[in-house]
Amino acid sequence: MKIGVLALQGSFAEHRAVLAALGVESAEVRLPNHLDRLDGLIIPGGESTTMGKLAVAYGLMDPLREFGARKPIWGTCAGAILLSKDARREQPLLGLMDIRVERNAFGPQAASFEADLDCPAVCNGSGPFRAVFIRAPVIEHAGSGVEVLARLEDGRIVAARQGRWLATSFHPELTGDARFHRYFIGLI
Repeated sequence: MKIGVLALQGSFAEHRAVLAALGVESAEVRLPNHLDRLDGLIIPGGESTTMGKLAVAYGLMDPLREFGARKPIWGTCAGAILLSKDARREQPLLGLMDIRVERNAFGPQAASFEADLDCPAVCNGSGPFRAVFIRAPVIEHAGSGVEVLARLEDGRIVAARQGRWLATSFHPELTGDARFHRYFIGLI
């Protein structure tokens, strides 16, 4: 198994470190041909507008959509925005997941926080997942084919899955807890 991590901007090195600790081979993806021979792809947190513009500049948008039509993609934070069909503003999106997101739903970076999430499909009774939210989006709407995996206490959606696509509003790569990475590997 080999998982690519979009390495245009953001926390791609942290995802690769988690995958290495799990014994999974990974590769940085910056160009369309870097998607060859990959079994899945992680789009990390970072700045979604910057990532989208760079993906357009490097000719990656259509290859990423084609990859997602065949193989699993997981978007964390900014990556979840890129996976969405609607970010309530003009910016490059892959438009794969039937979700609408609100960018920076919790305010500026100074308003970053951690929260314990109940996510039975991922945690399998092993306790809550301590999630790190940094300028995080929230999933405002999940279409009929989307499974909600986790919500905050106030009911807002912060993790969802639609078939082979996974979106998390938070940064699992910063927690030391590999359960979401294992869950994504299971989708592959």
